[in-house]
Amino acid sequence: MARGSGLRKSLATKFDDELRFFKGWIDKPKAVGSIIPTSSITARRMASIINPASGLPVLELGPGTGVITKAILARGIKPQNLYAIEYSEEFVDHVRRGYPGVNVIQGDAFNLDETLGPKDRIQFDCAISGVPLLNFPVSKRIAYINDILDRLPSGRPVVQITYGPLSPVPAGRGDYRVEHFDFVIRNIPPAQLWIYRRGANG
Repeated sequence: MARGSGLRKSLATKFDDELRFFKGWIDKPKAVGSIIPTSSITARRMASIINPASGLPVLELGPGTGVITKAILARGIKPQNLYAIEYSEEFVDHVRRGYPGVNVIQGDAFNLDETLGPKDRIQFDCAISGVPLLNFPVSKRIAYINDILDRLPSGRPVVQITYGPLSPVPAGRGDYRVEHFDFVIRNIPPAQLWIYRRGANG
Protein backbone atom coordinates (compact mmCIF):
# COMPACT_ATOMS: atom_id res chain seq x y z
CA MET A 1 0.00 0.00 0.00
CA ALA A 2 2.84 2.37 0.89
CA ARG A 3 4.45 1.70 -2.47
CA GLY A 4 1.24 2.63 -4.30
CA SER A 5 0.96 5.77 -2.21
CA GLY A 6 4.55 6.73 -3.05
CA LEU A 7 3.92 6.19 -6.76
CA ARG A 8 0.81 8.38 -6.67
CA LYS A 9 2.77 11.10 -4.87
CA SER A 10 5.57 10.88 -7.46
CA LEU A 11 3.11 11.11 -10.36
CA ALA A 12 1.31 14.02 -8.71
CA THR A 13 4.61 15.88 -8.27
CA LYS A 14 5.52 15.23 -11.93
CA PHE A 15 2.11 16.48 -13.06
CA ASP A 16 2.46 19.61 -10.88
CA ASP A 17 5.89 20.32 -12.42
CA GLU A 18 4.56 19.87 -15.95
CA LEU A 19 1.58 22.10 -15.22
CA ARG A 20 3.87 24.76 -13.75
CA PHE A 21 6.17 24.52 -16.76
CA PHE A 22 3.23 24.80 -19.20
CA LYS A 23 1.95 27.85 -17.29
CA GLY A 24 5.43 29.40 -17.54
CA TRP A 25 5.44 28.72 -21.27
CA ILE A 26 2.00 30.36 -21.69
CA ASP A 27 3.05 33.40 -19.64
CA LYS A 28 6.51 33.85 -21.19
CA PRO A 29 6.96 31.64 -24.26
CA LYS A 30 10.26 33.31 -25.14
CA ALA A 31 11.80 32.51 -21.77
CA VAL A 32 10.65 28.87 -21.65
CA GLY A 33 11.81 26.67 -24.53
CA SER A 34 9.41 23.72 -24.29
CA ILE A 35 5.88 23.19 -23.05
CA ILE A 36 6.98 20.41 -20.63
CA PRO A 37 10.14 19.96 -18.54
CA THR A 38 13.27 18.17 -19.72
CA SER A 39 13.13 14.41 -19.18
CA SER A 40 15.15 12.87 -16.34
CA ILE A 41 17.13 10.88 -18.93
CA THR A 42 18.18 14.06 -20.71
CA ALA A 43 18.93 15.76 -17.39
CA ARG A 44 21.24 12.91 -16.32
CA ARG A 45 23.02 13.00 -19.68
CA MET A 46 23.61 16.74 -19.34
CA ALA A 47 24.85 16.35 -15.77
CA SER A 48 27.31 13.66 -16.88
CA ILE A 49 29.73 16.38 -18.06
CA ILE A 50 30.40 17.40 -14.44
CA ASN A 51 33.71 16.50 -12.85
CA PRO A 52 32.78 16.16 -9.15
CA ALA A 53 36.47 15.75 -8.24
CA SER A 54 37.37 19.25 -9.50
CA GLY A 55 36.19 20.87 -6.28
CA LEU A 56 34.73 23.72 -8.31
CA PRO A 57 31.07 24.76 -8.22
CA VAL A 58 28.72 24.06 -11.12
CA LEU A 59 26.75 26.71 -13.01
CA GLU A 60 23.21 25.93 -14.13
CA LEU A 61 21.35 28.34 -16.38
CA GLY A 62 17.58 28.14 -16.72
CA PRO A 63 16.74 25.41 -14.18
CA GLY A 64 12.98 25.75 -14.73
CA THR A 65 11.25 23.27 -12.40
CA GLY A 66 14.55 21.74 -11.24
CA VAL A 67 14.74 18.48 -13.22
CA ILE A 68 18.35 19.16 -14.24
CA THR A 69 19.10 20.60 -10.78
CA LYS A 70 18.14 17.21 -9.31
CA ALA A 71 20.46 15.39 -11.75
CA ILE A 72 23.35 17.73 -10.92
CA LEU A 73 22.98 17.06 -7.19
CA ALA A 74 22.76 13.32 -7.91
CA ARG A 75 26.23 13.58 -9.49
CA GLY A 76 27.59 14.33 -6.02
CA ILE A 77 27.57 18.13 -6.16
CA LYS A 78 26.73 19.65 -2.79
CA PRO A 79 23.83 22.14 -2.88
CA GLN A 80 26.09 25.02 -1.80
CA ASN A 81 28.35 24.26 -4.80
CA LEU A 82 25.56 24.70 -7.33
CA TYR A 83 24.66 28.14 -8.69
CA ALA A 84 21.37 28.17 -10.61
CA ILE A 85 20.33 31.28 -12.52
CA GLU A 86 16.64 31.57 -13.38
CA TYR A 87 14.74 34.50 -14.90
CA SER A 88 11.22 33.48 -13.81
CA GLU A 89 10.29 34.44 -10.25
CA GLU A 90 7.87 31.49 -10.01
CA PHE A 91 10.53 28.97 -11.04
CA VAL A 92 13.04 30.60 -8.66
CA ASP A 93 10.63 30.10 -5.74
CA HIS A 94 9.90 26.52 -6.84
CA VAL A 95 13.59 25.51 -7.08
CA ARG A 96 14.42 27.20 -3.77
CA ARG A 97 11.66 25.23 -2.04
CA GLY A 98 12.57 21.95 -3.70
CA TYR A 99 16.35 22.19 -3.35
CA PRO A 100 17.28 24.06 -0.17
CA GLY A 101 20.90 25.10 0.00
CA VAL A 102 21.30 25.59 -3.76
CA ASN A 103 22.36 29.13 -4.71
CA VAL A 104 19.28 30.02 -6.77
CA ILE A 105 19.71 33.48 -8.25
CA GLN A 106 16.94 35.37 -10.00
CA GLY A 107 18.56 37.18 -12.86
CA ASP A 108 19.40 37.40 -16.54
CA ALA A 109 21.64 34.59 -17.86
CA PHE A 110 22.58 36.91 -20.74
CA ASN A 111 24.07 39.44 -18.30
CA LEU A 112 26.29 37.39 -16.00
CA ASP A 113 28.40 40.37 -14.90
CA GLU A 114 25.31 41.80 -13.22
CA THR A 115 23.81 38.47 -12.15
CA LEU A 116 26.98 36.78 -10.83
CA GLY A 117 29.53 39.56 -10.57
CA PRO A 118 32.92 39.96 -12.34
CA LYS A 119 34.32 37.01 -14.31
CA ASP A 120 37.18 36.45 -11.86
CA ARG A 121 34.88 36.28 -8.81
CA ILE A 122 33.88 32.60 -9.19
CA GLN A 123 35.28 29.94 -11.51
CA PHE A 124 33.01 27.01 -12.35
CA ASP A 125 33.82 23.40 -13.27
CA CYS A 126 31.30 23.48 -16.12
CA ALA A 127 27.98 24.99 -17.12
CA ILE A 128 24.67 23.29 -17.92
CA SER A 129 22.25 25.41 -19.92
CA GLY A 130 18.53 24.96 -20.41
CA VAL A 131 18.05 28.50 -21.71
CA PRO A 132 16.01 28.42 -24.97
CA LEU A 133 18.70 29.97 -27.17
CA LEU A 134 16.73 29.60 -30.41
CA ASN A 135 14.39 32.32 -29.12
CA PHE A 136 17.22 34.88 -29.27
CA PRO A 137 19.33 36.47 -32.04
CA VAL A 138 22.48 34.60 -33.06
CA SER A 139 24.72 37.46 -31.90
CA LYS A 140 23.22 37.20 -28.41
CA ARG A 141 23.73 33.42 -28.34
CA ILE A 142 27.40 33.80 -29.29
CA ALA A 143 27.97 36.43 -26.58
CA TYR A 144 26.17 34.15 -24.09
CA ILE A 145 28.48 31.17 -24.73
CA ASN A 146 31.63 33.31 -24.74
CA ASP A 147 30.63 34.92 -21.45
CA ILE A 148 30.05 31.53 -19.79
CA LEU A 149 33.34 30.11 -21.11
CA ASP A 150 35.16 33.10 -19.60
CA ARG A 151 34.13 31.64 -16.22
CA LEU A 152 35.38 28.06 -16.82
CA PRO A 153 38.89 26.56 -16.83
CA SER A 154 40.38 25.84 -20.26
CA GLY A 155 38.90 22.69 -21.74
CA ARG A 156 35.85 22.51 -19.48
CA PRO A 157 32.46 22.39 -21.24
CA VAL A 158 29.18 24.18 -21.51
CA VAL A 159 26.38 21.76 -22.43
CA GLN A 160 23.29 23.21 -24.11
CA ILE A 161 19.94 21.58 -24.83
CA THR A 162 18.06 22.53 -27.96
CA TYR A 163 15.13 21.23 -30.00
CA GLY A 164 16.45 22.16 -33.43
CA PRO A 165 18.67 19.94 -35.63
CA LEU A 166 21.68 22.27 -35.60
CA SER A 167 23.83 23.85 -32.92
CA PRO A 168 22.04 27.00 -31.72
CA VAL A 169 25.47 28.67 -31.48
CA PRO A 170 27.22 28.39 -34.85
CA ALA A 171 30.85 27.32 -35.14
CA GLY A 172 33.51 29.77 -36.29
CA ARG A 173 31.81 32.85 -34.84
CA GLY A 174 33.56 33.17 -31.47
CA ASP A 175 36.31 31.85 -29.19
CA TYR A 176 34.89 28.33 -28.75
CA ARG A 177 34.67 24.88 -30.32
CA VAL A 178 31.34 23.17 -31.04
CA GLU A 179 30.79 19.44 -30.50
CA HIS A 180 27.62 17.40 -30.90
CA PHE A 181 27.15 15.56 -27.61
CA ASP A 182 23.97 13.51 -27.92
CA PHE A 183 20.53 13.12 -29.46
CA VAL A 184 18.01 12.06 -26.82
CA ILE A 185 14.90 10.51 -28.34
CA ARG A 186 13.36 9.85 -24.91
CA ASN A 187 12.54 13.50 -24.41
CA ILE A 188 9.44 15.42 -25.55
CA PRO A 189 10.26 16.84 -27.99
CA PRO A 190 13.47 14.86 -28.81
CA ALA A 191 16.47 16.88 -27.66
CA GLN A 192 19.85 17.67 -29.16
CA LEU A 193 22.73 18.28 -26.76
CA TRP A 194 25.68 20.42 -27.82
CA ILE A 195 28.98 21.15 -26.09
CA TYR A 196 31.07 24.34 -26.33
CA ARG A 197 34.58 24.62 -24.96
CA ARG A 198 37.96 26.30 -25.33
CA GLY A 199 41.42 24.77 -25.19
CA ALA A 200 42.17 21.11 -24.53
CA ASN A 201 39.51 18.58 -23.58
CA GLY A 202 38.96 18.51 -19.83
